[in-house]
Amino acid sequence: MSEPGVDRANSCYRHPDRESYVLCQRCGRTICGECQTPAPVGVICPECMREQRAAAPRTKPAVITRARSAAGRGAPVVTYSLIGITAFVYLLQWIPGLGVTNALFFSPVFMTGLIPEPWRAITSVFLHSTALIFHILLNMYTLWIFGRLLEPMLGRIRFLALYLISGLAGSVGVVVFAAPNSQVLGASGAIFGLMGAFVVIQRRLGGNATQLYILLAINLAIGFIPGANISWQAHLGGLIGGALVGLVYLETRDRSRRALQIGLLIVLTVALIAIAVVVARWKIGAA
Repeated sequence: MSEPGVDRANSCYRHPDRESYVLCQRCGRTICGECQTPAPVGVICPECMREQRAAAPRTKPAVITRARSAAGRGAPVVTYSLIGITAFVYLLQWIPGLGVTNALFFSPVFMTGLIPEPWRAITSVFLHSTALIFHILLNMYTLWIFGRLLEPMLGRIRFLALYLISGLAGSVGVVVFAAPNSQVLGASGAIFGLMGAFVVIQRRLGGNATQLYILLAINLAIGFIPGANISWQAHLGGLIGGALVGLVYLETRDRSRRALQIGLLIVLTVALIAIAVVVARWKIGAA
């Protein structure tokens, strides 16, 4: 006599040779222990699990979700991001053998030569002296103050453009006013650019900028103290660059002049790079 066949009602639908009395809570099919996935109530089969995952909403990482939430509330997320990036780079500078400082600092010689590295005029803005922690603390505190004032006023993209162009202008100031072999790093040029733009905007809008003038004068004067090891050249270059960007924003603030605003910012950026290259070549050639 032959053995009776397996009762498929009590067998796993994926493994007919395995007897089971457990049912999928979604489709009701019998599933063995290997095919079971725990659910809030009971278990579900592999096919129902795939369908559930496909229908589930895509979740974003917590950092992105919080950033978008903050942006929706009008928080100065670009300011916070710049501070975060600068702090992260500062931590990388402390790792022995990584060479972050050597790879990103700026010197006028990088604007010329057989293999020019003009991007250092911007990357140096995110570096700070590891020998003096107050260097980064003071710069980031000032960025936090002026960022909260200017970013909501200008908008995120325009504020970021102001910061980066001011940093570039600070490096150009080093090329123009300092020795060809000078080496600089730090966000001071970009910070002074924020101050310069704020002065221009405040003055045009009729605000009282007396206290800001005093703050600017004090910070510029500190750069001339012998032995302070502060690049007043970067401060001056950033201040001028930021003031020019602020003037562009004021004169083209109407929505109908948006294309002109972008064009002027591009022209200013190209002009700064051209000045740096020409002056660097002239100084190095005359040395």
